Amino acid sequence: MTVIRLQNTYFVARDVGRVAEFWQRAFGLPVRFRDADRWVQLKAGEQAFAIASQAEGVPGQAGAVPVLEVDDLDAQATAIAEHGGRVLSTRDMGDHGRLLTFSDPEGNVAQLFSRAARPG
Repeated sequence: MTVIRLQNTYFVARDVGRVAEFWQRAFGLPVRFRDADRWVQLKAGEQAFAIASQAEGVPGQAGAVPVLEVDDLDAQATAIAEHGGRVLSTRDMGDHGRLLTFSDPEGNVAQLFSRAARPG
């Protein structure tokens, strides 16, 4: 298993549009991807920075959530459990990929993202 890169970091917001607009205007971050008012992913240099709705975020999360892109989500889930972490949930996002939410031994929450296999 390999961590490919830090896939993104996000804040959870009650008003996604308003918070995303703040980051766009105050910092000039262009929109990379938008899913209505559920998720707005901005481009911050070569990295992604997103604003998530409460429905898309980790329940009860305060602060930012790092998202690491990995090549083998299942192997990483096993490693998390073996080293004292806890898998909290998984989510299949169809053609986009899969997401795993976990906590480390201190309860800090992070997520792993694995892209869906491309046909061909």
